[in-house]
Amino acid sequence: MSRLHPDQIDTSPELVGLLLEEQFPRWAGLPVRRVEEFGTDHHLYRLGDDLVARLPIIGWAVDQAGSDARWLPWLARQLPVALPAPLAVGRPGAGYPYPWAVVPWLPGANPDGVNADPTALARDLAGFVRALHAVDATDGPPRTGTQRGTPLAGLDEGVRSTLAASTGLRDVADAALAVWEDAMDAAAYDGRPVWIHGDLMAGNLLVRDGRLSAVIDWGGLGTGDPAPDLCPAFWLFSGRSREVWRAETAYDHDTWRRARGWIIAPAVAGVDYYAETFPAMAATARRTVEAVIADLAASAQ
Repeated sequence: MSRLHPDQIDTSPELVGLLLEEQFPRWAGLPVRRVEEFGTDHHLYRLGDDLVARLPIIGWAVDQAGSDARWLPWLARQLPVALPAPLAVGRPGAGYPYPWAVVPWLPGANPDGVNADPTALARDLAGFVRALHAVDATDGPPRTGTQRGTPLAGLDEGVRSTLAASTGLRDVADAALAVWEDAMDAAAYDGRPVWIHGDLMAGNLLVRDGRLSAVIDWGGLGTGDPAPDLCPAFWLFSGRSREVWRAETAYDHDTWRRARGWIIAPAVAGVDYYAETFPAMAATARRTVEAVIADLAASAQ
């Protein structure tokens, strides 16, 4: 596996085998193989046919195993698709420093524009978001600091400095800054905090038989402003499917403007950060920046 971060933890099938032997011997005999499709903060290993070991590789992801174990079983009972609720949470061991989890392997594939009609997916995903945002969030963990779901103002200095220094966005830096400033000018969220997933990218969705079947990777889970959960508008949808997504989620114009802010903030950072270590991610970030620039321009016409 390629290294994405200079301070990430290395993992291997052998490490997973040792952790299982130490902590979950009932699974120690299962074959362990890497999942080549993985995100930016965990390594994934298939355990036989039905399980996955999720190992954080970077410090910012170390709390996810505990959060998933605490909240996903409860949320799963109230949502219309499958969630990867942990079957067990492991402790540091065998030289590995972080909590980790064993979760079910959920069947399906990431949407690719062919295996699910984008307009149908927009309706399915909007239904999921409406259901998630309707779940009682009274006791949920609030998003804090500069996490997704908090006020955008906390990210202002960082976004501006990143844009000013970016080499991969020089030609669109002014237009990207205009998107950010429009998001900053939007009315702040003053409603009740809602549960948010926070990272509804294609890689965190599964479809089967053309329909949304599961939502995975809940590292951004918490309560706050719903705007980050509108970001699939630019990650997944365009044209008619984006219109359906916007109508079906039914949030107001200021929430949409804040969603563009939650899109552009990580995207401008990702263009340069992943340019050498994960070029496909950097290219996706660049396309995302261009999409929100175009959307702001269209809204002004």
